[in-house]
Amino acid sequence: MQPLAERLRPHNLNDYCGQQHLVGPNAVLRRMIESGRLTSFILWGPPGVGKTTLAKIIATTLEVPFYTLSAVTSGVKDVRDVIEKAKQSTFFNTSRPILFIDEIHRFSKSQQDSLLGAVEEGVVTLIGATTENPSFEIITPLLSRMQVYVLKPLSDEDLLQLVQRATQKDSELKKVNWELQETTALLRYAGGDARKMLNILELIYSAATEKDIVVTDKIVTDRLQQNPMQYDKDGELHYDIISAFIKSIRGSDPDAAIYWLARMIQGGEDPKFIARRLVISASEDIGLANPNALLLANACFDTLQKVGWPEGRIPLAEATIYLATSPKSNSAYLAIDEALTYVQTTGNLPVPLHLRNAPTKLMKQLNYGTTYKYAHDYPNHYVKQQYLPDAAINTQFWHPQNNAAEHNQTERWLAMKGENKKTDI
Repeated sequence: MQPLAERLRPHNLNDYCGQQHLVGPNAVLRRMIESGRLTSFILWGPPGVGKTTLAKIIATTLEVPFYTLSAVTSGVKDVRDVIEKAKQSTFFNTSRPILFIDEIHRFSKSQQDSLLGAVEEGVVTLIGATTENPSFEIITPLLSRMQVYVLKPLSDEDLLQLVQRATQKDSELKKVNWELQETTALLRYAGGDARKMLNILELIYSAATEKDIVVTDKIVTDRLQQNPMQYDKDGELHYDIISAFIKSIRGSDPDAAIYWLARMIQGGEDPKFIARRLVISASEDIGLANPNALLLANACFDTLQKVGWPEGRIPLAEATIYLATSPKSNSAYLAIDEALTYVQTTGNLPVPLHLRNAPTKLMKQLNYGTTYKYAHDYPNHYVKQQYLPDAAINTQFWHPQNNAAEHNQTERWLAMKGENKKTDI
């Protein structure tokens, strides 16, 4: 018999659970489906929120050929074979076939390159599913040709509706009487993941000895502890645990950070995902208070790829403890966000004439760059001149914070600004 999650997979948007911001009335994907004008896109979200299901519903609704590949098991040859089949199934005035690639972030650069031509020429409509940030995992030429739609973890309300549907409509589960006396543990362990929720229900059902099942927090907890392999530990509390891990580093608690690291390792988390988060933390939370943190985090990432697993846990632990015990500053993080907000508000302010590049004779005649002062010709490699646009003069984006490293940087910067006499060369 098929697993409950497969038996209960919806076949139309009306039965689809969650993601109303994408498939609800007048939402972007629903409008696209109803119009029949589908463009290539990526579905980005945590496991168990309906990425594969949504792709299949779209293909069924539009009545177009549906090809699917798994990035885990498919190579470049498989991609080319599917594209060739898609070409042969496309006829005059027919809709383009859909090529669905699960875990597209696992595709190598060459595999992703092999998709470009088919997407550009309209041979297929590509739908990719990923749990990782497409900005980091999808090559730029491919990403620029696709929209990215973010799927959210299912809400408690969504999950409880799913439970009701499962217990009332599934041919097996409706053989018994269900009473949801308590739902706290059920919702907590599901963690916004529909597949986990259905796996838990199936586990409770398989252990039932009577026709009446009363769901309590204790029963859910006991069943999961007794049957750990029934629970998808690769995704267990994925977002909660990585959040706790980063916040422990930010809060300078090395013991808590190591504990959450151990939870992720024990749960089978992708080591590269952990290493990537350490690099982000080094930039966002330690920043200029200890610039060496970013170097060490990057070294950890490189070392992990060289030594593999399980030895890779050691550089991960080293980097985790180093970041947790480092001084903290988010001044760079705040500075770029403040600058981005300013740019969005003020638009494209003109570049000052003396800072402009002058590769042509005409530009030189227009005085592009003629009054620019070359900083290396001056003491301490500094000369006072305007670098911001005219409308932004004296605007400050970087605000140094109270730590030794930024204090020294600020002192040196302020002292340097007093030196502007040209050297004799």
